[in-house]
Amino acid sequence: MTETSQWWRSVFICLCLAVVTAAVYWPVRHFEFTNYDDDVYVTENPHVQGGVTLRGVVWAFTTPHFNMWMPLTWLSCMLDCQLFGLNAGAHHLVNVLFHIANTLLLFTVLNRMTAAQWRSAFVAALFALHPLHVESVAWVAERKDVLSTFFWMLTMLAYVHYVEQPNGGRYLLALGLCALGLMAKPMLVTLPFVLLLLDYWPLGRTRWAQSAIGVRKERSLGYLLREKLPFIALMIPASIVTYWAEQRGGLIVLLDSLPVGMRVVNAVVSYVRYLGKAFWPVGLAAFYPYRTWSLVVMCGAGAVLAGVSGAVIWRARRQPYLFTGWLWYLGTLVPVIGLVQAGTQSMADRYTYIPLVGLFIMVAWCLPHSLVEQRKPRMVAVATAAALLVSCAVLTGFQVRHWKNNETLFRHVLNVTKDNHLAHENLGRALLDQGKFAEATAEFAALLRIKPDSAPAHNNLANALAAQGKAAEAIAEYQAALRIKPDFAEAHNNLAGTIAGQGKLAEATAEYQAALRIKPDLAEAHNNLANTLIRQGRLAEAVAECQAALRIKPDLAEAHYNLGNALASEGKVAEAIAEYRASLRIKPDNVGAHNNLGAALASQDKVAEAMGEYAAALRIKPDYADAHYNLGVALANQGRIAEATTEYRETLRLRPDWPPALGGLAWILATSSNESVRNGGEAVQLAERLCAVSGCQEADGLDVLAAAYAEAGRFDDAVRVAQRAVEAATAAGPGDLAGQIQERLKLYRASRPYRAGPEQSP
Repeated sequence: MTETSQWWRSVFICLCLAVVTAAVYWPVRHFEFTNYDDDVYVTENPHVQGGVTLRGVVWAFTTPHFNMWMPLTWLSCMLDCQLFGLNAGAHHLVNVLFHIANTLLLFTVLNRMTAAQWRSAFVAALFALHPLHVESVAWVAERKDVLSTFFWMLTMLAYVHYVEQPNGGRYLLALGLCALGLMAKPMLVTLPFVLLLLDYWPLGRTRWAQSAIGVRKERSLGYLLREKLPFIALMIPASIVTYWAEQRGGLIVLLDSLPVGMRVVNAVVSYVRYLGKAFWPVGLAAFYPYRTWSLVVMCGAGAVLAGVSGAVIWRARRQPYLFTGWLWYLGTLVPVIGLVQAGTQSMADRYTYIPLVGLFIMVAWCLPHSLVEQRKPRMVAVATAAALLVSCAVLTGFQVRHWKNNETLFRHVLNVTKDNHLAHENLGRALLDQGKFAEATAEFAALLRIKPDSAPAHNNLANALAAQGKAAEAIAEYQAALRIKPDFAEAHNNLAGTIAGQGKLAEATAEYQAALRIKPDLAEAHNNLANTLIRQGRLAEAVAECQAALRIKPDLAEAHYNLGNALASEGKVAEAIAEYRASLRIKPDNVGAHNNLGAALASQDKVAEAMGEYAAALRIKPDYADAHYNLGVALANQGRIAEATTEYRETLRLRPDWPPALGGLAWILATSSNESVRNGGEAVQLAERLCAVSGCQEADGLDVLAAAYAEAGRFDDAVRVAQRAVEAATAAGPGDLAGQIQERLKLYRASRPYRAGPEQSP
């Protein structure tokens, strides 16, 4: 076959690989972010959401955030946010594009090293379609996996290019690509070891195995090791920084909680469990809880590893690809096998993204060899390979769907694992966000049966109970969390919110302050404290707390909103409007901000703009009584009485005993110049309800009741109530209200029917 035809066949293979991979993963375009690290990486990370900025770049390179130093991964996420915002589907599709690129690069590298197009294509297809790789592709937080592998594959390609014609430029290119990969994820620490394996086979640079393409470029072992020293030099600081970052983030599990013996047992068993899932990929989960294995299981797993290793070494001369593939699998799993335990998982599907390539190489080269030895026709190999790939594609298609959203993901995890604390926790949080409070409560209760001493579990259960209005039970759970972990700032913050809801503002203030003593940069606590201070009339302090929250978290919409409320209460309307607008730029669906912005605009006589904000609030939340009422007031002030009446009636449908709406509608029905609107009987009913609810000790309420009586023709009652209204207005201090009521009182007296008697004064 000519080089041209081989090139076109390679193009055809790459096209098929890309199309099939894209088809299998295409559903992710509709998937959501998860609450399993996606919040840390994207949805609650202001540095990432700000896009690619100088400040963000500095942060990415100087901050070992969330257990790793991975600036390129952060820059990649920032670029996604700059291009797509928080469109989760677009973030997912970028992961898929990297996975496709990795697949094509793997095919290209293997084909270049071995000249075995179809075997290389088979390895690449297994890599693209294996269900164990779904986690790395369909999980936005695993951008680091697909991105670092992209540089891994490019490094191998550059290294092969260097081996074909050694020179400094080609070597430095490979070294530079490796460094970039380390800046995406430190998983590349095993890459120098893999390059040595490639020197053995298929490159044939040692005396122990021939090159896969028959071109012998033998070097001494000492030369090959020295050649890898610059790569190893890159790995040492990367490993140190990673260990420090994970320890700093609290992810490194200490020896006293997980002894070395248990780690070794788990590592040996995990090697075999990964093997099992590679060849029988069912029951895959996003999180596998740590388990204790018996000595029998450990010995059995050790026997399997020893047996395979012995067979591979025995066949190394005749089948060198087995040696390379097996050691690739064993070696690349070392950083994540659990000897240095980071987190509480016993294993993870994402850890196989690179290691499985070794097993795929073994299968791709061993299967045809075995069939040849058994004198099977070539079509048997083709049919077997096709069956394997179709099976992988079908299983991967099913596995991908589990990553659609939090609920589907963690319900599946609970179906295929047992006593999975993380799945109960994350499913509970997802249900809580959806307003399914009873179901969330059940999940957190299940979590506490597994981990009764989990302070976060008590805190989350309390959140679910508080959302159901079970304040006493919620307070008990917050207190339980604080007994376990007294410095749990979030629990102090949440406890304060529940206490504030009971009107105990002083106690709530003390809890917020306790949270801030523990965690001064907890922006939410500053904001919540500000809200409580506003309710106490401590406006200057509230403004200071809002500003503190915004220094920490400039995009905290609620802090802008509360700052607007405090400023409006201080009479600083223009500044309040600016804060409401800032809140709405960040969170356009904040109905309170739309409503209060409307009220602030109305106070500046910008009635049309105000009505636009009320309408915006009602588009978002049609049953928002405050916005209906304020819109009614604005319409009444414009003389659009019939429309105002409609808004007041809708307000009272939603809040039947709300004094402002009762008074507003009663006043219109009693005093409107539109005869078709006036209704004295209904006005009296509404005004009397107003007095029953509010006690009618204020001049405003008494004035409304007097007007209603007058419209109903009950002028004696109108005079009696209006006199009380005048007294109340006079007692309240200087103002125009007493004089206005006096004028109406004269009209009521004049309208009374004449009755002879001593009570009738001239």
